[in-house]
Amino acid sequence: MPDALPNLQALALFIAVVDEGGLGAGARRLGMYQPNASRMIAQLEAQAGMPLLDRDPRGSRPTSAGLLYAAHARELLEAADDFSAWLRHSRDDDTLDLQVGASMTIAENLMPAWLTDLRRTSPRVRVDLRVLNSTQVLEEVRSGQLQLGFIETPHVPRWVHAHTLREDELVLVVAPGHPWGDREQPVGLEELAQTPLVVREGGSGTRDAFEELVPDAAGTPPVQELSSNAAVRVAVASGAGPAVLSMLAVRSQLETGQLHRVPVAGASLRRPLTAAWKGPSRLSGAAAELVAVATGPLRPAL
Repeated sequence: MPDALPNLQALALFIAVVDEGGLGAGARRLGMYQPNASRMIAQLEAQAGMPLLDRDPRGSRPTSAGLLYAAHARELLEAADDFSAWLRHSRDDDTLDLQVGASMTIAENLMPAWLTDLRRTSPRVRVDLRVLNSTQVLEEVRSGQLQLGFIETPHVPRWVHAHTLREDELVLVVAPGHPWGDREQPVGLEELAQTPLVVREGGSGTRDAFEELVPDAAGTPPVQELSSNAAVRVAVASGAGPAVLSMLAVRSQLETGQLHRVPVAGASLRRPLTAAWKGPSRLSGAAAELVAVATGPLRPAL
């Protein structure tokens, strides 16, 4: 008779202990009392027939066997999550709800076309979309409020699974009458970093990406700090100052002449657009379908 499978809750606890570096911290992550957690780990070790953790006053670290055990435990937990997701979807003969968050540039310029394409291929899927900045999207993915998030920041935390959809170009824009509009030489990175800009709010993927690419810019106080791309565009067009925004967010204004693009010397300001989620590393169901649509050919919203 084959050996019984380990308790899945105990495996989740063991992974939490390995990730957090201590039994108490791992138990707290799962909302479990430490004495119960100690008994669960002892049962796992008894079933495995070997010690899985080295314990000392500074915490609990996996043994060499424990590290291998943890790797296989993660695979088993992911398979169990996949099975649960399949079972939920197979029982649902009606609408499949998908809780999605998207940061501003993606939500305004890409998500409408993605949702239209998803509706054609998967009419049973209903997407509940929340428009947030990248930091807020990640917070709600972590808390479980969102099943899937689309972010623009280059700072993707280790706890999240991520899939890069494509690269996005950031461009420097000014009002047509701005002094930079007529200059013959591109703006250098040092000058750009020292210039007060109209910027998005802290936590915005656009701002995070720009300050990652031009670190010295973080030390220059902005001329205005606004919470949407549309507000930044209006401020720039009104003469408040330059801004760095996604090409997706300013393409139409550049074509009509409302804004003017200024070249930046020796720099390609590019950032990834990323899908992020928790749980199994391999997406399934409606979330996988939406990411497949998003990874397809670029078709921005008009």
